[in-house]
Amino acid sequence: MDTKTLCLGVLTHGDASGYEIKKAFEDGPFGHIQEIGFGSIYPALAQLLKDNLVTVTQYTQEGRPDKKVYSLTATGRLFLLDALDEPTEPDKVRSDFLFRMMFAHLLSPSALEAMIDERMAVLTEAIAGLEQRANSGFAPASETFIDGYALAIYRAMADYIEENRYQLVSASLLPQRAVAE
Repeated sequence: MDTKTLCLGVLTHGDASGYEIKKAFEDGPFGHIQEIGFGSIYPALAQLLKDNLVTVTQYTQEGRPDKKVYSLTATGRLFLLDALDEPTEPDKVRSDFLFRMMFAHLLSPSALEAMIDERMAVLTEAIAGLEQRANSGFAPASETFIDGYALAIYRAMADYIEENRYQLVSASLLPQRAVAE
């Protein structure tokens, strides 16, 4: 999905500043399913404003620039609904961890073990956070579904890593070609 559509999606949850939109993708309900950067949020919001898909209200702040809070318009909601009707793109897995695992044969067993242990700690923390959110009370069905989906994926990743770490680490013990420096 493009950044404009992602911003509109956040605004269905209520008015928000660019910073709050970014936080929705870091710590909020969109954090497990999409990434969005500050560098793309503000140009997208400017275009949405120009296209009358959002409105903006500026609030004066003491010693800081004015805070701009964006609101979804009726036209913006219709635009979002049209975008949601489009066929979905295939999911892509983007992972620094998996990229590094492509080169596991070049790493020492201890470095590889440390990397795997670090990933397991991250997954354990994510699983605990999702379980806590699931037990915290009422959430919209869509967020419950997304959290459950993310929880299933994180559990599957952790299980896979634990079941296959020996194979990966033992392969790193084999002699490898020297890497050009």
